[in-house]
Amino acid sequence: MAQTQTDLLAPLGELAAFAGRWVGGGCGHYPTIDDFAYDEEIELAPSGKPFLFYRSRTRKPGGGQPMHTETGYLRLTDGTVELLVTQPTGFVEIHRGELADGVLDFTEHVLAASPAAKPVHRIRRRLELTEGSSVLAYDMWMAFDEVPLTHHLRAALRRAD
Repeated sequence: MAQTQTDLLAPLGELAAFAGRWVGGGCGHYPTIDDFAYDEEIELAPSGKPFLFYRSRTRKPGGGQPMHTETGYLRLTDGTVELLVTQPTGFVEIHRGELADGVLDFTEHVLAASPAAKPVHRIRRRLELTEGSSVLAYDMWMAFDEVPLTHHLRAALRRAD
């Protein structure tokens, strides 16, 4: 018997509100690079278990060339939410946070890098559901090379399904 959408979302509790496909745009800035804009699609797919599969893909605005991608999981464990992210640039991130009023404000737990990865020393992420859960907004901060933790990305994505 096939699982219904309700069956797939049930183990997620409040985290179920984040499930879906989100599309929109964002902007990036950092002291060592020129400001830039991007289009993004984030998929947070339910599995019938207490986690969402996470995939983010960005492109230059207007359907241009691919820019960045990352995959992982958003999972509920013992009342805490964990975000696990793998980047093809050689990074693995584990963040932990609490879900309150549609906001996931994560604290970096682990940032591991391959020997060939760029010198990123810290990453901080925040996700927020706004406009009645029809918009997923996020911010990301990064410490790179000699630059301390600094705001890097901001986007607002609309629910596409």
